Amino acid sequence: MNEKKLAAMKIPIMHRFSPSPTTANVWVGRLRRTGLATFALLLSNLVLCGCDLPHGHDHDEPHADHHGEAHGHDGEHGHEPGAIAVTHFSDRTELFVEFPPLVVGEQSGFAAHLTRLDDFRPVGEGRVTVKLSGGGLPEETFSVDEPSIPGIFRPVAKPTHAGERLVSLVLESSSSNAIHALGAYRVFPDQDSAAAAHPPEEAAGEEINFLKEQQWKVEFATAEIAARKLRASVAATGLIKARKDGEALIGAPTAGHLLATEAFPRIGTRVSASQPLAIILPRVAGEQVDVASLDLAVQRARSEHEFAERERKRLEKLVTQRAASQRALNEAENQERVARAELVAATERLARYQRTLGSEGAAESTGIKVRSPIAGTLAEILVAAGSYVEEGDPMFHVIDTARLWLETNVAEADLGRLPQPQGAWFTVEGFDRTFAIDPEAGGQVVAFGKVVDPVRRTVPLVFEFPNPDGLLRVGMFAEVRVWAGKSVDDLAIPASAIVDEAGQDVAYVMLGGESFERRVLRLGIRDGDYVQVLTGLEPGERIVIRGAYLVRLAGASPAAAGHGHAH
Repeated sequence: MNEKKLAAMKIPIMHRFSPSPTTANVWVGRLRRTGLATFALLLSNLVLCGCDLPHGHDHDEPHADHHGEAHGHDGEHGHEPGAIAVTHFSDRTELFVEFPPLVVGEQSGFAAHLTRLDDFRPVGEGRVTVKLSGGGLPEETFSVDEPSIPGIFRPVAKPTHAGERLVSLVLESSSSNAIHALGAYRVFPDQDSAAAAHPPEEAAGEEINFLKEQQWKVEFATAEIAARKLRASVAATGLIKARKDGEALIGAPTAGHLLATEAFPRIGTRVSASQPLAIILPRVAGEQVDVASLDLAVQRARSEHEFAERERKRLEKLVTQRAASQRALNEAENQERVARAELVAATERLARYQRTLGSEGAAESTGIKVRSPIAGTLAEILVAAGSYVEEGDPMFHVIDTARLWLETNVAEADLGRLPQPQGAWFTVEGFDRTFAIDPEAGGQVVAFGKVVDPVRRTVPLVFEFPNPDGLLRVGMFAEVRVWAGKSVDDLAIPASAIVDEAGQDVAYVMLGGESFERRVLRLGIRDGDYVQVLTGLEPGERIVIRGAYLVRLAGASPAAAGHGHAH
């Protein structure tokens, strides 16, 4: 079968090679960790790829180690024991390293897998140094300036002094520095003494192998198990609502045409208290406001003014000819002044309305501003710009979502466990996390009913709480757990670490950087995102809190979770 067909079948291609004793050492160590099932899978891949099984080789030629890098060895080597595997955590990084027993004058390749603890992704750059110190001997250092692939650094140590040495691995990078003290290890004078001190171990069949390269490609994280305070709770149903003083339905203060200020607001817009939302141009003289009616009023006033002016001039001539009285002339002059004033007013009304239609500044100076009485978010807009509204018509619905209410209903049977509720936690559809109403974080009880509903047999309980990052919406339904006051200090793990396997609660414990163990749990109180563990785990152990299901797949079928090492 050629390589293209193997690649299409997603089978790792392993070319023919002749391993060194160091390589054989690593194979033995890996087989010890992965178990016989993994060995069978590896063996089948070797056969499919046309590879020979490990055999002797000429030590004078360079060879490929288990990470695919060339190293040369001098002289003959006897049987080497399995590789040493160490997992160590600093405050910023996790180190999983494999290396053969250290022998004077022999090259020992370190396969250092470094993972950032903030996101559990591989360390992509930096310098890694292996230090041998202590034992009254000179310090020896062996460095590599960059990873061979992201996350994997391959320094090679060649000790010159035998004896007990403290081994540490130091990471220096632009993003973080870390020191991993691995402990004391003996540097052997020759291969025979190393093999005698480290005989091969039997494979641990219960371990699950999930390699670092697989962990780095998926959502994966681990955490140390510790005790924490957990509060008992009772179940309730709830609905998220706006506070009574955090909601406003704004009506039209007068009848008129609705105009926008700068841009007509949209749903979801944040508004401040007293911010103008729109402007209403009131009705004029009880008539419907429009350009045509105002223009007609101007024409009528102009006509009446012209008539009054002609009448005044006619009477002036008659008075001169003593054909009309002075009183008649005075009345004509008065009618002319009234007609002129009506013409000026009608003309100004028309001009003002035309300016309003074409100028926002004019609208602000002539119209009635509709303002928001509270700061919040526009939840509803019940009118359209340019429409005509009557006094009292609903226009805008503003809700302050910075702090919300959770209205719950507690069953009558649970009231005896809630003498004085202080807080709660709840979940809503669409979110993987829980939300807490804690007095220490600004949550509080608004009201706790004193009367049981005769039909539903429940009592209302209302909480107020800050809306975290504005994530929650008014109207959401919530599954609520009201804290009952009783609390315990016990081992607890994140709920995300628990896998339901045929009705059993299971978690996966990290035994080493790439090995895990399945544990059946007995659980107790759940408080928010954490669940009490009664049996199955011990303090200080690390468990998988993200990606546990993928570890389960790896345990069911090593090939199901992905390919092996990209060394």
